[in-house]
This record gives sequence, structure tokens and C-alpha cells, in this order.
Amino acid sequence: MDWYLKVLKNYVGFEGRARRKEYWMFVLFNLIVSILIAIVDAVMGTSQTLGGMGLLGSVYALAVLVPSIALGARRLHDIGKSGWWQLIALIPILGWIVLIVWAVTEGTRGSNAYGEDPKADEDGQPVLA
Repeated sequence: MDWYLKVLKNYVGFEGRARRKEYWMFVLFNLIVSILIAIVDAVMGTSQTLGGMGLLGSVYALAVLVPSIALGARRLHDIGKSGWWQLIALIPILGWIVLIVWAVTEGTRGSNAYGEDPKADEDGQPVLA
């Protein structure tokens, strides 16, 4: 839950780098929250509005849109790529596959053009855990 809240607190933070763990924990909690909201929408009878997405689901999706894009950019920064590479998702199937592969790729050790290694301790030494 802390990883999820950390991303939401850094709402429009496109600078810096994000670890794989931060990215995937946010994705997991975002999926869980989305499922719960879909259930609430179905119970309330608002699930058929807005093209099949419920009213609460639509509001939630809009609320986490910017933090999700910012996190994606920081995740790409961790592997040394520009956040603009997220636009590759516009290519059907292939774009999503490329983004998933990059999301599971280990980040650059040490600092890169986008900042310090998020896995490093205060002395700049890599942390294994």
C-alpha cells in the first residue's frame, strides 16, 4: 500500500527514476482498486454508463491517469529511456509487448541521465534488497 500512496503523492513527478518494485506494486494495487470499484459500480447499477465503464470507475481512471503516466515515465527513465517512449503503446499489440518487456527490465546501475539509482543507498552503493 505504501508504494501505491508514494506514487499518488508524487502526482505529477515526471523527473527521476522508479524501481521495478514501485511500478509493479502500483500496477497491482491499481488493478485491485479498479476491480473493487467495478463491483461497487455493478451493485449501484452505474456500470453501463460511459461505454461500459461505470461512473465511479471513470472518475477513478481519470484520477490516476496522470500519476500512471508519470510513473511510466520514471520507470522508463530507470532503464535509460525517455518517458515519451510510452507513446509506443499506440501501436497495437507490439507496443504493449515492448512496454511490458521494458517494465520488467532491470534498471541501469548507478546514475544515468535521469538521476541517481533508486536502489542505491546514501553512499551510492547498490542495495540488494
